[in-house]
Amino acid sequence: MAPDLRVYLVLDPVLTSGRSPLEIAEAALRGGVTALQLRWKVGPLREMLRLGEALRDLCRRYEVPFLINDRVDVAMVLQANGVHMGQEDLPPEAARQLLGPQAFIGISARTPEQARAAEAAGADYLGTGSVFPTTSKVNPTLIGLNGLAAVIRSTRLPVVAIGGVNPENAAACIRAGAAGVAVISAIAKAPDPEAAARALRRAVDQALAEREGH
Repeated sequence: MAPDLRVYLVLDPVLTSGRSPLEIAEAALRGGVTALQLRWKVGPLREMLRLGEALRDLCRRYEVPFLINDRVDVAMVLQANGVHMGQEDLPPEAARQLLGPQAFIGISARTPEQARAAEAAGADYLGTGSVFPTTSKVNPTLIGLNGLAAVIRSTRLPVVAIGGVNPENAAACIRAGAAGVAVISAIAKAPDPEAAARALRRAVDQALAEREGH
């Protein structure tokens, strides 16, 4: 079981060009994002919880799954729909034990080996990248479209492409076999987040329709 991964917004309050994360989230939801993750790397935990509660309620209103990056404990407190974790975080089996069978558990996987291990451990979906150059992470490892395709071929899990994705290159990720795209800056730093989300959704939906038509 996996959430709708077509347009997956990763919202980091540090990467919103000084604007309200909540306002960006609502604009993105209006524009058609299909999943939303709160990524919190710096700042007091109480502030994360306050923002998380507001985002959770907003996502419920739009009937879009709300996930937490890394922090299984926060996901439990907020009754989020799931978590997304890296290779150094809590193992998927442990997260499943804590969050229960209905939770969505995503794992970052850059290689086919990591993808197969995550699938065996009970992950629901994979996040794979960085597909393109990005400024949202420090010294990201670029895997390109070929690396993305290699991960997709290695697993039965749906894979979401992340890293430098925008409306112009999103379709290429879908053509490579991705179930969707995950973005930070393409929406959160866009002059009009709603329009950016809509453009991404249109590009992804069109590429998926073309792929399924063949």
